[in-house]
Amino acid sequence: MNTLKKTVLSLLMATAMAVISTSALAETDAGRATYKPAEAIDIVATRIQAAIDAISKGATNEEAAALIKPAIDFSKEINANDKVDNARAKANKKLKSAMSHAKESALQEAEQELRDAKKDFEALKSLI
Repeated sequence: MNTLKKTVLSLLMATAMAVISTSALAETDAGRATYKPAEAIDIVATRIQAAIDAISKGATNEEAAALIKPAIDFSKEINANDKVDNARAKANKKLKSAMSHAKESALQEAEQELRDAKKDFEALKSLI
């Protein structure tokens, strides 16, 4: 009887763990678009280039910061492995630095940071 209780209890616990397991149920939300890492890198590079072009054409600091923000936000979609994520985090720091420079009206420095960040993001493709 004691063995039966232990068996039933262990089966109950195993069943509960299997039902509640989030990794077993991990899927993409129906309303969320997912991107392959290479696609996400291209999109981020395009958004960075748009910010560079705007600064070159004489955008204000608010306009430049508004163009950099989507690149920062979208860079979070790049997820392939740990190496890529570490390199993405380093490139993302350059984007944040460019955002800070843009807010401080140092647009030349922001443009240089954006160019460096774009090179770093494009280099991520070799790590995939």
